[in-house]
Amino acid sequence: MKKSLTALGVASAALFATAFAAQAADITLKASHQWPGGKGDPRDEMVQMIAKDVEAANVGIKVQVYPGASLFKPKEQWGALTKGQLDISAFPLDYASGRHPQFSATLMPGLVRNHERAQRLNDSPFMDDIKKIINDAGVVVISDAWLAGAFASKKNCITSPESVKGQVTRAAGPAFEQMLVAAGASISSMPSSEIYTGMQTGVLDAANTSSGSFVSYRLYEQVKCLTQPGANALWFMYEPILVSKSTWDKLNEAQQKALTDAGKKAEEYFNGEAKKLDDKLVDVYKKAGVEIAEMSPEDYDAWLATAKGSSYKLFAEKVPGGQELIDKALAVK
Repeated sequence: MKKSLTALGVASAALFATAFAAQAADITLKASHQWPGGKGDPRDEMVQMIAKDVEAANVGIKVQVYPGASLFKPKEQWGALTKGQLDISAFPLDYASGRHPQFSATLMPGLVRNHERAQRLNDSPFMDDIKKIINDAGVVVISDAWLAGAFASKKNCITSPESVKGQVTRAAGPAFEQMLVAAGASISSMPSSEIYTGMQTGVLDAANTSSGSFVSYRLYEQVKCLTQPGANALWFMYEPILVSKSTWDKLNEAQQKALTDAGKKAEEYFNGEAKKLDDKLVDVYKKAGVEIAEMSPEDYDAWLATAKGSSYKLFAEKVPGGQELIDKALAVK
């Protein structure tokens, strides 16, 4: 009888363990982003790395990745995160500036300039303020990522502000749009995933976007001249990996740690890849026969003067705490 009870106890324990494991394995998090999957875009690779590492941690989480805007449209991801409809996203933060205008500071012309300064911004009071807004909205940052960007046109090389005059241009956010309008361009707003079609159909003459997107979306098939980031990168954008706070709060300590560790590892990987994206951009476009230009320090200063009279001025006037955010960013040396 004793032997039977022991066997029954072992069987019950095994059944409980199996049931617990099955329950744990049921936690599947949905991760969404807008870039092509499996084609070497480091933003997709960051999310794929997180999915792989979290599953390897064996804490009862699987991450299902939906690339190429296959689950949510690019700008819809922020609302989905805040409502708990989406668990994880690689997201260009300025896309949510309509809801939180302070986010435009993360795509402000000339505020970053190079990759080294972008890294220093991550640990600054400027980023503390941005992350507080993110957190208060119901979202958690697990990986920081800054991308340099470029300009390209079907008409001519964009270097000085005068060179963009009269062109219908896509910019990634309000601050760049305001600066480009001040320089004499017209604006057509769209996510980076729609630039190719915009150029193909004649809606766009020119665009600025990240180095990674210029390659991933094969824009070299549409443009005549590329202005590479180089030493004077006017365009830098913050594109972190975000987790819905409602999802985060449902996870146990081990699961949160697994996500945090995976996010940090993905961030370190991306930091090593960010500059390589610029080099790859130039290489791919040269091979495609696209003319390559670079802004001179004088061009950069002229753009910065245009930005300070337009986007910086409007940001300081219209956005609560706007001037303080700009000052904190510019204080980072």
